[in-house]
Amino acid sequence: MIQPITVDIEALNLPSLVPMLVAIIGALVILCIDLVTKNLHKSLYVMLTILIILIDLGTLIGYSGATRGFFDVMLMDGISILSQIIILVASGLFIILALSQQRFHEYRYPEYFALFLFMIAGFQFMVASDNLILIFVGLETASMSLYTLIAMHNRDKSTEAAIKYFTMGALAAGFFAFGSMIFYGLTGSVELGQISASLVASNFANYPIILLGVVFIIGGLGFKLSLVPFHTWAPDVYEGSSSAMAGYMSIVPKIAAFVVALRFFEIFVSADNAWVEMVLYIIVVTTMTLPNMVALVQTDVKRMLAYSSVSHAGFVMGAILVGTTQATEGLFLYWILFTFTNLGAFAMLWVNRTKNDHGFQSDHPFEKFSGLIKIAPIPATIMGLFLLSLAGIPPFSLFWGKMYLIGATVNGGYILLALIMALNSAIAAYYYLKLIVYMFLKEPREDDRIEFMGNANKPLKTVIGVSAIITVTSIIYIDPLLDMISTYVQMSGF
Repeated sequence: MIQPITVDIEALNLPSLVPMLVAIIGALVILCIDLVTKNLHKSLYVMLTILIILIDLGTLIGYSGATRGFFDVMLMDGISILSQIIILVASGLFIILALSQQRFHEYRYPEYFALFLFMIAGFQFMVASDNLILIFVGLETASMSLYTLIAMHNRDKSTEAAIKYFTMGALAAGFFAFGSMIFYGLTGSVELGQISASLVASNFANYPIILLGVVFIIGGLGFKLSLVPFHTWAPDVYEGSSSAMAGYMSIVPKIAAFVVALRFFEIFVSADNAWVEMVLYIIVVTTMTLPNMVALVQTDVKRMLAYSSVSHAGFVMGAILVGTTQATEGLFLYWILFTFTNLGAFAMLWVNRTKNDHGFQSDHPFEKFSGLIKIAPIPATIMGLFLLSLAGIPPFSLFWGKMYLIGATVNGGYILLALIMALNSAIAAYYYLKLIVYMFLKEPREDDRIEFMGNANKPLKTVIGVSAIITVTSIIYIDPLLDMISTYVQMSGF
C-alpha cells in the first residue's frame, strides 16, 4: 500500500518566502489595477512600487525564522538578508527617479513597474538560495524582466542594447545550466553545500570534468558580473539604456551575482584548489586592468562610467578570491558605498538636458561638461564629489571601501594582488580627474544651452542629495556600517 506523502507546514518555514512573495504579489496588484482602471498617473504606480519595496524591506529586517525553508531550497542566512537589503534600497532609490519631469516613454506603462518588481523578486531568489535550479530560475526571471525594461526606453540604441543583452544573456544562461548539469552529474545534487561535501569527500575526483563545470559556471556568472572577457556587452547596453537604468544595472544585478559567486567559489577557495584559484586570479586582474585602460581613451562620460563599473566589479571579485571573513566583509562594504556613489553619478547624467545636439556625436561627451562650474556650480560640485569618491580619494566614501578591501587582500597573503589593486586605483583616478578638469578648469562653450538639474524635481534632488551626503560623511558612519556587515557575515559562517 502506498503511503500518503505528508508535509509539515511548520517545517516548510514559509516566512522565508515572504520577501519574494511581497514583490511578486505587488507586481500582480499593479497589473490588476491597470486592468480595472486605465490611464492612471504614473506617480501612483511609482508610489505603489515604493510602498511594496518598503514592505519587502520590513519583512527582511524583521525576519527571525529558521535559516532553511521551503524544502530546504531557501537559504535565509546573514549574507542573503544583507544582500537583499542592498537590492531593495538601491531599487527604491532608482524607482524614485521615475518621478522625473522628463517624459520618457516607458513610464507611461504600468507594466514597467510590474516588470521592475518581478525583476527584484528574481534577484532575491538568486541570493536567498544555494540550490542551482532556484538560482537559475531567479537569474532568468530577473534577466527577462531587465531585457524588457531596457527595450521599453524606446530609442534606436535601446532596442539594439536590449537585443545584445538578450543574446549574450541567453548564451550565459546556457553556460550556467550546462555547468549545473555537470556538477549534478558528478555529485548527484544541485545544492551547493552537498556539492561541496561530495567533492571534498571524493578528493576532487574527475578533476578535468570539475574544471569544465567551473568554466561554464564562470561563463554564466561572468556575464552578469561583466567580467573580462564577458564584459563586451556592458558599454553598449549602458549607452542604450537611460542613465538611471545604466546606474542601476551597474549595481543590483552584480550584487546578486556576487553572492552566487561567493557561495560557489567558496567550495574551491576553502579547499585551496590551485587551478580554480589561478583562473580566478587571472580573471580578477584582467577585469580590473583592461577596462581601466579602455576607459582612459573614452570620449563619452557614460561609456567611461560603464568601463569603470566593469573595473570596480573586478576589484570586488578579488574579495571572493581571497576568501577570508575580512574579505567578505570588504566585498559588502565596498558595494554598499559604491551603490550610492555610482547611482548618484549616473543620476547626475540623467537629470541634465540638452536642448539640441550641439554637433555632439554622443549623449554625454566630455566637451558637454566644459566650464560646468560657471554654468551650474552646485551640480558641478556634486558631480565632482561622486568622481572623487569613485577615484578613491580620501576622505570620500569609496576610499574606505578600497582601503579595507586592499587590507583584507594583504592579510590574506595576496600581496601582489593588493599591489595591482592599488595601481589600478591610481590609473582610474586619471579618467575621473579628466572630467573634473573639464568641469572646473575649461571654459564653457559659447553656444552652450545645456541645463543641469533644470528638470529635476524634489524627489530627484533628494536622491542625489542623499547620495552626496553619504559620499561626503562616510567617516562618521563607516564603523557602525562595518559592525552591521560583520554581524550579518558571521551569521552565515563565512
